[in-house]
Amino acid sequence: MALNLRQKQTECITRMLNLNQPVNSTGMANEEVYKILIYDRFCQNILSPLIHVKDLRKHGVTLYFLIDKDRKPVHDVPAVYFVQANQHNIQRIIADSSASLYDSFHLNFSSSIPRALLEDLASGTLNSDSIQRISKVHDQYLEFVTLEDNLFSLAQKSSYVQLNDPKAGDREIEEIIEKIVGGLFCVLATLGVVPIIRCPRGGPAEMVASALDQKLRDHLLSKNNLFSEGGNFVSSFQRPVLCIFDRNFELSVGIQHDFRYRPLVHDVLGLKLNRLSVQGEKGGMKSFELDSSDAFWVANGWLEFPEVAVEIETQLNKYKKDVDEVNKRTGETDGAEFDGTDLIGNTKHLMKAVNSLPELTERKQVIDKHTNIATVLLGEIKERSLDSYAKKENDMLVRGGIDRSELLAVLKGKGSKMDKLRFAILYLISSETINPSEIEAVEAALRESEVDSSAFQYVKKMKSLNVSMASANSASRNNIVDWAEKLYGQSISAVTAGVKNLLSSDRQLALTRTVEALMEGKANPEIDLYLMFDPRAPKSGSGSGHLKGPFKEAIVFMIGGGNYMEYGSLQELAMRQQPVKHVIYGTTEILTGVEFVDQLASLGQKMGLGNAGAPSSH
Repeated sequence: MALNLRQKQTECITRMLNLNQPVNSTGMANEEVYKILIYDRFCQNILSPLIHVKDLRKHGVTLYFLIDKDRKPVHDVPAVYFVQANQHNIQRIIADSSASLYDSFHLNFSSSIPRALLEDLASGTLNSDSIQRISKVHDQYLEFVTLEDNLFSLAQKSSYVQLNDPKAGDREIEEIIEKIVGGLFCVLATLGVVPIIRCPRGGPAEMVASALDQKLRDHLLSKNNLFSEGGNFVSSFQRPVLCIFDRNFELSVGIQHDFRYRPLVHDVLGLKLNRLSVQGEKGGMKSFELDSSDAFWVANGWLEFPEVAVEIETQLNKYKKDVDEVNKRTGETDGAEFDGTDLIGNTKHLMKAVNSLPELTERKQVIDKHTNIATVLLGEIKERSLDSYAKKENDMLVRGGIDRSELLAVLKGKGSKMDKLRFAILYLISSETINPSEIEAVEAALRESEVDSSAFQYVKKMKSLNVSMASANSASRNNIVDWAEKLYGQSISAVTAGVKNLLSSDRQLALTRTVEALMEGKANPEIDLYLMFDPRAPKSGSGSGHLKGPFKEAIVFMIGGGNYMEYGSLQELAMRQQPVKHVIYGTTEILTGVEFVDQLASLGQKMGLGNAGAPSSH
């Protein structure tokens, strides 16, 4: 049974809407029991990709509100709360219960409620004599957003900036690590698996891996443990491998332009929580949902844009043909005199035609939707020549540099300020040696286009510290001490190392190649120095060899921001394997190239780099 995160999380939410009673075989909460749903913004984002508002009715939810809205009392109806465990929400729940807004309160916290907050809740409801209204308090361990069967985000903002901020103290770093570990724990608890954990040495990846290992160990000792699968040493074949990386492992992917449909829709049009707003064909904004219920999106999301355009055309022609077919069938009686002899035959025809109408209408809606999206994309591609950016960036990363005249032509050519800045940063990352006069020319070109160069200056600084310190072997390159000499070896290895190994001829991301090696579990110089944690094994023997793989399932987690390009690359890897393997991809937050470069810029500004004079415009 493959791990299906979307299905598992949806089941947990359905059970929660069923007042935490087991759900019957239909997969629906008992709709006979009417209830009210109260959530906060964060939990609203968890719900929205999984359960449509119209489906809430099927689960017996008649009304739903944000917790911060002023609400009127509703009697004789239980209220299901689904909120994060924080002081603000606890105070709000105490106020609601004191005001007798609802008869009974079923409180569900998105992760687990800390002891101190639970005590606040108890004393607050006791003091207002309303504790009897609190029916149940549940820790749901659902604090993550599942966007697709194999894609999740912890929805934790700006962790890249927080982890790389030179002024961050140890305590702040620990808090962020703890938050990431908490989110990953929720994902594993929802899937019900204890994985083998692998990560490169040093930096945030090791910190998250070892803290998660400890949290899982502690939890496995508790009586009501969420991972009931028996046996201490379940063979590795039945357990997934969790591979944890940090964005600096391969910086370039967060910045590159991609020419495939899904990454383009995300990067250019800003897909958020599987929703998208674009200019409609008749003017005005139109909102679309793009998720697993859209067969076209699922089937063609990883094609390059021109192939998608052809596919839309093909589907449209097929649709027209099928409509003509129906019209022919229903129109046969028009010409002839109707004498009633072939009544049965005609009725059959009509029935068949009528039955095919809903399916045809639905197909037409999907074709129209993607025509609209593709038209808007095409406008952006032409105006900013995004196809040429994607191609040139790729070539630059493969070749390890670019010809000076071509470089400056791009920076003086088409494209938004952000496109040019992204290109300039990728030039920095891809070049093995940095030529000072070339850098000056690039900086001049950026100034000429009035681009804020803080992000460029930040990467340049990292690169200069790195190049001067990096020795030839990649082991030491993987844990270069952060330039602020902090405890944590923030490895910027990718800025230098990611270059040569990044792309072989078939253009495979370093991340994908590493994950493939970790899943194969054979000896391989690239990963021999990777750490291994097995939360089920005794502490001393956690490096035992029988857990090296092969694995048929992997969960890949990227700290500091992920994107659809990486997600697509890992899905391709899974499909390529014989037999097909299964890879879930997750990240602290999903970022467009612009959003990620904004985080680099804010680090540059914190370090006093760059010409903050120029407005950062997208």
